This record gives sequence, structure tokens and C-alpha cells, in this order.
Amino acid sequence: MPFSPYSAGRDRPGLGILLMVASTVVFSILWCCVKDLSERYSVVEVSFFRSFFAMIPVAPMLLGRGRWRLLRVRRISGHFWRAVISTGSMIFGFAAYHLMPLSDAVAISFMAPLVLTALSVPFLGERVGIHRWSAVIVGFGGVLVIVNPGAGMLTVGVGVAIGAAVASAVAMVTIRQLNRTDAPLAIVFYFTLFSTLFTALPLAFLWTTPSARDWALLVLMGVAGGIGQYLMTRAFGLAPAAVISPFNYAGLLWATVFGWIIWGEVLKPQVLVGAAIVIASGLYILYRETRKTRALPATRQPG
Repeated sequence: MPFSPYSAGRDRPGLGILLMVASTVVFSILWCCVKDLSERYSVVEVSFFRSFFAMIPVAPMLLGRGRWRLLRVRRISGHFWRAVISTGSMIFGFAAYHLMPLSDAVAISFMAPLVLTALSVPFLGERVGIHRWSAVIVGFGGVLVIVNPGAGMLTVGVGVAIGAAVASAVAMVTIRQLNRTDAPLAIVFYFTLFSTLFTALPLAFLWTTPSARDWALLVLMGVAGGIGQYLMTRAFGLAPAAVISPFNYAGLLWATVFGWIIWGEVLKPQVLVGAAIVIASGLYILYRETRKTRALPATRQPG
């Protein structure tokens, strides 16, 4: 299949990594807003406003550049199903932020890049060797350390967080696929549009009128979501999934700091140890990817 000018085939890993790290900073603002708002509103209502107000930064990106033509995509069905998966991941993730400490929920979400590495073989055609498979297995061991099932930590919140991570990994696969033919702005626009429609449907049964203060938080959450979504989508269009995903781990730092400052949450020892294992596994995958890329012209060996 021929690649468009937005194709992932034109890799710029340095810029892609920078944009991914920037997205974690912006998303941390969203996480804090969600955790606060979900104490007073349903997760579906919070998800609706996250998507609805995300149009605030997305629309000017299209208007300012005069690029409405970018919305002509190859397969709208791909964007529809990407939105279905991502909306499910968003709702599960928001529920996890409500049900457990922010840093714990974010730490569990780090299993998404490991799941993505496994999915990149059948869905993206990427080659994964024994070293990267070993890193994935060790990383999942780190997830078990985080949830600590033997100590009764396997709660509803943990299950919801794991479900969100798996759905997020599938969504990352679809983003990488869509980047091959469609502009990042189009990918973000259609996700924002479809997710707004999906979450609007049940609002008649779940609506609670926000206060003036909460309206401000809802707008901030949506704007942060729109900007973060664009940065993340653009990052996946600039480098292979296995290279970009590990830098999502910077989010644990922001989640820990904000959780401590705002809610007085303290990172549990097993969460710290498990997160270190998961992050180390992701960074090893990054190392193997970089090493493979450098050696590829001479050896053509998988990582």
C-alpha cells in the first residue's frame, strides 16, 4: 500500500520522543481534572466533556492552516472503530482514576506498551525477537508486583485499570495504522467527534449540572485532552510504536507529584518496584529497537 505524506515510513524518532514526553505532561493535567470531577459526576459525563471541549484546540488547528481537506480520509470506518476502542479505554481509565490512587492507576497503565509490542507483530507487521519478547514477559511480571494479588490488592479498580491498558494498546495499534494514510489532525478530529457522539447518548440518564468551578475544570480537561491527543498521535506518526511507547512512562513522575501535592497520596513500595520493572522492560525494548535499526543494513536481524 502506498504511503501518504503522513506516513509512519518517514521516521523522525527524536521529534517523536519529544512529542510523546510533552503529551505525558499535558495528559497529567487531564488526569488530575478527571480524578477531581469523577467524585461529583458520572464517568460517562466526564468523558463526554473531555471529548466535547477537546474540539477547542482541534478546530483552530484545522481552520488556521486551512486544512479541512485533510478530513478526507481513506477509510472512515477505521476512524470509527478506533474511536470505539479509544472511548472504551478512556471510560475505563477514568473509572480507574476514581477507584484508586492516581499513581497506582497510571503505573498499571504502563502495561499498555508491553501489550502493544505483542500486538505489533500480527497487526503492524513489526518483527519482534526473543530479547523483546523476554522484556515483555518480565514487564508483565512487574505488573503483577504492582497489583500484588496475594495481598488482596486485586480489586475492581485494578481490574478496570488493566482493562483500560489493554484497550489503550489496541488503540495505539490503530493509531499507527491510520498514520500510514491519514493526517494526525484528521485522526484526532474523528476520534474527538465520534467519542463525543458515543458518550452523549446516555447523558439524558446520567446528567448532573456542573457548578461554575467545575465548568472551568471541564474546559481545562477537554483542552488538555485535545492537545495531548494530537501530540501523542503525531508522535506515533514519526517513529515505530516500540520506540515511542516507552517514553509514556514519564507520566508516572507527574502522577506521583500531583497525587502527593493535591490528594496527599504516597506511592506504595510495591508500586514503585513494579513500575521500575515495567519501565526497565520498556527501555530495554527501546534499546533493542535502536540497536536493531543501526545494525539492520548489515545484518537484517530482528530485535
